[in-house]
Amino acid sequence: MNFFTRYKKFFLILGFLALIVLLGYFIWRLFFQSAFLAPVAPDTTGTPGGLPSAGVGTSTGADQTGPNGLPSGEPGSTGTTPGAGIPDLNAPSTIAVGGLTKTDILNSSPSLNPTLGKNGDVQYYDRNDGKFYRIDSNGNKTLLSDKIFHSVENITWAPDKNKAVLEYPDGSKILFNFTTQKQVTLPAHWKDFSFSPASDKIISKSIGLDPDNRWLVVSNDDGSKAKALEQIGTQDKTVYPSWSPNNQIVAMYTEGVDFDRQEVFFVGLNGENFKSTIIEGRGFQSQWSTTGDKILYSVYHSRDDLKPRLWVVDAQGNTIGQNRRSLDVQTWADKCTFASDTEVYCAVPDVLEKGAGLFPELADKTQDSLYKIDLTNGTQQLIAVPDGAYNISQIIVPGSQDYLYFTDKFTGAIYKIKLR
Repeated sequence: MNFFTRYKKFFLILGFLALIVLLGYFIWRLFFQSAFLAPVAPDTTGTPGGLPSAGVGTSTGADQTGPNGLPSGEPGSTGTTPGAGIPDLNAPSTIAVGGLTKTDILNSSPSLNPTLGKNGDVQYYDRNDGKFYRIDSNGNKTLLSDKIFHSVENITWAPDKNKAVLEYPDGSKILFNFTTQKQVTLPAHWKDFSFSPASDKIISKSIGLDPDNRWLVVSNDDGSKAKALEQIGTQDKTVYPSWSPNNQIVAMYTEGVDFDRQEVFFVGLNGENFKSTIIEGRGFQSQWSTTGDKILYSVYHSRDDLKPRLWVVDAQGNTIGQNRRSLDVQTWADKCTFASDTEVYCAVPDVLEKGAGLFPELADKTQDSLYKIDLTNGTQQLIAVPDGAYNISQIIVPGSQDYLYFTDKFTGAIYKIKLR
């Protein structure tokens, strides 16, 4: 009795360890033993209720695959290695056909305001070295200028792509001509530039300290021969310099009608009395079609939970305001581009939170898919889901529509997708 009392703790510990070993054994048998069992050869005799026989015969060493690399299924075939010749359904397509699409990086350096060059290539400013480049679809880069432009904050390209207005953090602005390699200084109190179709004139907002000295101003591209066009006053945020491709309109401005609607007014060079149009929403962003006969715009509305929606409306002469219709696409106009007068490509967020139109930063963490919109009938087509999580800030599509280029909002890198 004294023996068991003396060694009681020892026996308890020994029993506890034995219990642990026993439990471990049962857990191994239950969950892990099957992983070490040898595979059993499948029954290929075609037994009743089982799968049919693959046929009689042995491998001859010849290719037993049929069209497209799939097993031929002919008598005598023993099949191929599992998965051999079968396409990977999760692999991205090399051409945009509406699903996951191979996305190639064209330039990894952070870019600013890339644009389509005259030859179908991409022109951009490199934030790392402060230089301007031209890059083709194969990634071959050439300098547009040997000059270095430090810390450019914004770029407005002329339609001919031979010149651009460069804006700096300190408020200074210059116009640089890439053909002549010369620059001129523009007034620091000018902002929101837009070039004429011929690239020889600009319209901007001249913002004086006194609200009575704030105007829409038209001038030569070097800032000379400036002419006040319309007084802005305190309405700076609702005035949009935007020279139409047909040279009829140089700016737009909006006035509120009620909580959800605004009226858009159009400004010409010679005091024309253009019609206005009502738009269903706030947060107006617009793009001219290639001929200037219509505008694509986005606004947010309370019925859409304040999410941006695309619309299109006629905006030329006596047809201003006609054929206005929603495109049933929730994205911003500045995430779209015209490939032709009736074809638009857009980056559309996969998910949009309520209020994203009012607070665009709510969409910063979502990724985008690419859509093509036919403005003749309003149809939308998903053309590509990039094979990466990209928040697309800008789209470029050459007239040939062979490629689509886009920039990632956070890295500034330029990517390309093959359209055909």
